[in-house]
Amino acid sequence: MINLRKQFPHYLKLIRFDRPIGSYLLLWPTLIALWVAAQGVPDLRILLIFVIGTFLMRSAGCAINDYADRDIDAHVERTENRPLASGAISAKEALGVFVVLGLLSFILVLQLNWLTIILSVVALLLAASYPFMKRVHMLPQVHLGVAFAWAIPMAYTAINNELPNFSNWLIFITAVIWTTAYDTMYGMADREDDLKLGLKSTAILFGDNDRLIVGLMQLTVVILLAILGALESFGFIYYVSLFFASIFFVYQQYLIRERDRKLCFRAFLNNNWFGMVVFIGLALDYFLQ
Repeated sequence: MINLRKQFPHYLKLIRFDRPIGSYLLLWPTLIALWVAAQGVPDLRILLIFVIGTFLMRSAGCAINDYADRDIDAHVERTENRPLASGAISAKEALGVFVVLGLLSFILVLQLNWLTIILSVVALLLAASYPFMKRVHMLPQVHLGVAFAWAIPMAYTAINNELPNFSNWLIFITAVIWTTAYDTMYGMADREDDLKLGLKSTAILFGDNDRLIVGLMQLTVVILLAILGALESFGFIYYVSLFFASIFFVYQQYLIRERDRKLCFRAFLNNNWFGMVVFIGLALDYFLQ
């Protein structure tokens, strides 16, 4: 019988409770979508549901990811101490954590309208399938981007109870490209190990052109966000925030210039600041309108 009190710290480590970067990267585009859908501060109940849901789904994603990689993580320097790889928890326990977190997320979504509930089923399928994609095709980062960004159309339907508009899908596409860019940097840190293990990633697919392609994706993200600003008639503050956020992209390119493993991972982490600055500028713009 499992001693929950003893295993609980391992479960927290499984869901990366001590490393909330994934939740932040999922949260910023979701908040942007909520603010745009509501044309300002959204309903606080809906906001709370999405903030908690973001944490739960990211945590569930970590659990199913470690389950999928349970025979791989022990051979990768960065992941060899994860609780499933080290034997601290079992595969059944990891699956159990995923199911519990998925059910809690679904209970949250049940507080919303039927259109959002239907979209949430897609979100769960995307989250559950992503970890296995690195064995199937060379674009698992794109799959992750769609999984992360799926909260964006859900945000629109939750507030407006109708299918998303053009601006919402623009935010969705932008988030997919952004996620692909920063997860490629994440993949660059693991490229040598992935090659040895026969895994697939955009970092491997792009090869020596990885920095150039990441840079082009980052440029595209900035351009699309500028277009969003024009469509939504954002003011000066939004564009100033977008300018300062873009500086973080330049810094990330500097970090990955030598493809050093630790610096690539630092560049990945730095994307939290990009998302935060864009959201703050957008929220301030709505506040001052």
